[in-house]
Amino acid sequence: MALNDRSRRRAQNKTRNKAQELKGQIKEATGRATGNPRLKAQGRADQTKANLKQAAEKIKDAFRPKR
Repeated sequence: MALNDRSRRRAQNKTRNKAQELKGQIKEATGRATGNPRLKAQGRADQTKANLKQAAEKIKDAFRPKR
């Protein structure tokens, strides 16, 4: 696998995680505005999941050899 493929995949993962975090923020805000506790909770869960994935990516990056 070429280095560019790995870099591209890492960038896609980071972008996907950030999009999931933003989606969670929108859901939470919508739930708060409409008084829907279930939607608000789903938004928080999406944000938490995205943050955990982002943390995992950072850990992986820390253990990658520097080039």
